[in-house]
Amino acid sequence: MLIGLFFGSFNPIHIGHLILANTIAEKADLNQVWFIVSPQNPFKKASSLLHEFDRLDMVRLAIADNPKFIASDIEFHLPKPSYTIDTLHHIQQKFPQHTFKLIIGEDNLKEFPKWKNYEQILEQYGLLVYRRLHAQASEIAKHPNVKLIDAPMIDISATFIRECVRQHQSIKYLVHEDVATLIRHKKFYL
Repeated sequence: MLIGLFFGSFNPIHIGHLILANTIAEKADLNQVWFIVSPQNPFKKASSLLHEFDRLDMVRLAIADNPKFIASDIEFHLPKPSYTIDTLHHIQQKFPQHTFKLIIGEDNLKEFPKWKNYEQILEQYGLLVYRRLHAQASEIAKHPNVKLIDAPMIDISATFIRECVRQHQSIKYLVHEDVATLIRHKKFYL
């Protein structure tokens, strides 16, 4: 099976993530997209993140109606901070029968050479890159293992959603309805 790995803090997962994952699955002919919930992104402060199991619960709720989508807690069991290359190696060892591609936004290409062992990621796995507004051009886009995917450019940020929640404003249509219910019920982001 060909599987796209969509890493993120998903704090919270929003409709933009779902639209991108679905579009990429279709355009890259993926069998599945695995949402890899990151316990701690090396570039983000841990204190700004909701607990990893709460974020995983939100992902599960958001993708429950799509059989191509899988929520993964695989990084929860790896050393922190988790680096993409280490997770990729771990997943490939655990599931040698599958082929994996890393899904990233075009805005990450410029900084991609700063990623741990980025050359290995390119050579062994390859990238499925969705376009982003205001992304800077990168030479990495020309690499033979990089495929640019034409997907809707939806400018929704988790930061904006968290701020709406803090200000008691509606997040309807920004997140899956079940995710909005969980956020309200558990008083996340207040």
